[in-house]
Amino acid sequence: QVQLVESGGGLVQAGDSLRLSCAASGRTLGGYAMGWFRQAPGKDREFVGAISRSGGDTYYADSVQGRFTISRDNAKTTVYLQMSSLKPEDTAVYYCAASNGGGFRAAQAYPYWGQGTQVTVSS
Repeated sequence: QVQLVESGGGLVQAGDSLRLSCAASGRTLGGYAMGWFRQAPGKDREFVGAISRSGGDTYYADSVQGRFTISRDNAKTTVYLQMSSLKPEDTAVYYCAASNGGGFRAAQAYPYWGQGTQVTVSS
């Protein structure tokens, strides 16, 4: 069982930057590919980005490509989502998730999820 805790959300203005963190409780994340998803009110949960176990490969949704960056630290206990040039349409609850398989873009590939952190971008 992997317990994930996100942090770093908040209220920012359009154009600002924000960094989200995702930490595992009591264990490292080195054996897992990690994903970030988001869900806006009234919308389905959508893929934001993912990083491979090694950290050597990253994948992004078209809507955030070039603005968001996923990374993981050397001890692989924390995964980050650096968000820049934020837009009001980025407003959502952001979730991190862990997978020990493939299918990085599919929510169904991730059996472990955090509780989410709210990001609100004002115009």
